[in-house]
Amino acid sequence: MDDRRKQFRAWEVLDGRREIFCPEESLPQDDLVFFLLDLMPQLDLSAIYGFYSTDLRGQPPFSVEMMTTLLVYSYSVGVFASRKIAAACERNLAFLAIVGNDPPDFRTISDFRKHHQGAMKLLFLEVLSVAGELGMVRLGNLSTDGTKIEANASRHKAMSYGYMLKDLERLQAEIDKLLENASQVDAEQDAALGSRRGDELPAELKRREDRIAKIQAAKARLEAEGQLRAEAEQGERDAATAQREAEGKTRRGKPPAPIDPTPEDKAQTNFTDPDAKIMKRSNKGFDYCYNAQAVVDSEHQIIVAAELTTAANDKQQAVPMAKAAIENLSAANIALPCDEQGQSLPIPNTADSGYFSETNVSEVTAMGLDPHYALGRQKHHAPPEAPLAASPAEASETPKEAMSRKLRTESGRQLYAARKHIVEPVFGQIKRVRGFRKFLLRGLELVSAEWQLICLTHNLLKIWRFVFRLA
Repeated sequence: MDDRRKQFRAWEVLDGRREIFCPEESLPQDDLVFFLLDLMPQLDLSAIYGFYSTDLRGQPPFSVEMMTTLLVYSYSVGVFASRKIAAACERNLAFLAIVGNDPPDFRTISDFRKHHQGAMKLLFLEVLSVAGELGMVRLGNLSTDGTKIEANASRHKAMSYGYMLKDLERLQAEIDKLLENASQVDAEQDAALGSRRGDELPAELKRREDRIAKIQAAKARLEAEGQLRAEAEQGERDAATAQREAEGKTRRGKPPAPIDPTPEDKAQTNFTDPDAKIMKRSNKGFDYCYNAQAVVDSEHQIIVAAELTTAANDKQQAVPMAKAAIENLSAANIALPCDEQGQSLPIPNTADSGYFSETNVSEVTAMGLDPHYALGRQKHHAPPEAPLAASPAEASETPKEAMSRKLRTESGRQLYAARKHIVEPVFGQIKRVRGFRKFLLRGLELVSAEWQLICLTHNLLKIWRFVFRLA
């Protein structure tokens, strides 16, 4: 009988407890944390330093470079919550390489993220400038798209305008009833109160008045939004009327009914995050979300523009995103393409059918871009049409016909087909690889800064991989 046994390596359980680990000796030299420790102090962080220049009281704050590096590294590796970041600073070697023996607590991390929301846009431009200096932005194809990201708001903390009117009426009736009952028993209460004044507000009355105040504030928000929509619609009517008068035409049919600014009964607002809006998510029904927009360069999937909107539809985002991309490229000192004579060349800009309108195409073209926007959804497995030869636009063509012809040319097909592996993988890398599926902050201003932080860390990851691939 063979009594041999498998031999195992010896495990001295106390050795690991006594060992002193050095991040620089334990982690690879090309680790992301060392790349950021070298890069972040070289960036312009004056916008963050300015926050501390007006208040010299109290203990010295943590180093700006250290806190910025910590926040950027955390978002790069998919650790977003301030409590999880603080815990990692005590247990993770890469985090210890940043904070050393003086880790900040979770409240300090959370406050730093909130206080410096305005600096995230400038930091995004700093990182974009680094990508430009490395030649990672070629402007061969700027692809625009958007994705819905869940807001930090519960569907159960929302109310429709119609229900608000009913609830206000019910709560006011309950308050009136409480006040009536209170006046009837004043004499008995005075005898029982003793030295107390007896005019303290009943707890149940205060709760109802607090709820009325919150509902009235939410009702006012919906009414303000309704007023803005009414003014916009009236402006469109006035513009159409002026155009008809200029062309000598008269309006046919009955005159339109006056615009009612009152919100619809089904219009909703959220008490947790009033800026978040109900949006349809892919295969997940409806939820409170923000519409996160990005313009991505084709060469290395560098994000050149990142904005956030509360509008679920992408139709109104084509022009603002094109403008943001041009402005960011200029701020990051990235040269636009030119011919041999120094004349500016149009930059291809691809987007799906959600961005197409004749006005969008016209305005984006005027900015120096060459839009390639789909006119509708393409059928899967449909036989491809024969490509058209490139030809100058005809005077009789409508903008829609011109776009259809451009997308059917060989170059147009190649440009638009590339969109699928330019911008769409970026959202997959952010949501699935790093796990960012829900904003932590609330309110459009704070959430916009968080989206800038997410996008600049995406660019930093691309730069890190590019640099060490060259090395």
